[in-house]
Amino acid sequence: MTVKKQFIDYLAPSLLGVLFIFSACTQEKVVNVNPVCFEKDVLPIFISNCTQSGCHNSRDREEGIELTSYATIVSNGVNPGDYKSSKLYRVLVSVGEELMPQKPYNRLTSEQIGTIALWIEQGAKNTTCASTTCDVSKVTFAKTVKPILDRSCNGCHAGSAPSGNIDLSTHANVKRYVQDGSLFGSINHDAGFVRMPDGAAKLPSCEISSIKEWIRLGALNN
Repeated sequence: MTVKKQFIDYLAPSLLGVLFIFSACTQEKVVNVNPVCFEKDVLPIFISNCTQSGCHNSRDREEGIELTSYATIVSNGVNPGDYKSSKLYRVLVSVGEELMPQKPYNRLTSEQIGTIALWIEQGAKNTTCASTTCDVSKVTFAKTVKPILDRSCNGCHAGSAPSGNIDLSTHANVKRYVQDGSLFGSINHDAGFVRMPDGAAKLPSCEISSIKEWIRLGALNN
């Protein structure tokens, strides 16, 4: 299977704003309408799926590779503007021993792989996309909290072999760690708690505030 074919296969339909035009000579052009944001869209994928204990965090640096920041990610096989030649992309769509993440962790989803490929194709820029406001007035589990956990935590803490035997894929499981204080304590990097994401920076302040408000309102399954 060619890299071009793999990219098409893995590109999720939900990645709106990107148009692929294939010419007769099979040269593709990517028209960027909605650029991928590194901080919001790309970094959480690596933090959640590649920085587990013993992997590519700042402490363990498996095979000398760290994937916890823009600088460490782009220095490990990213060719800006050309996802096809980027080693970082190739290992995500590979098979066997070359595939990353390795078992027992799950392969990245088609949408996640597509997001990374588009980010590289768009120049692999260190965009932050910071918002000037943080609205926590309508936080819910389904629309606010779970998407944050899915992006930044559940590459490790879900699936058949969740790290530390901590599964954050359901409301019932999340509620357990709300009740003992460890969910907020960990993401807020409070003293006495294991800092999460493991070996990486804290979640964005607005995401932490949103989870804090959801907890304050009773951590409802809403």
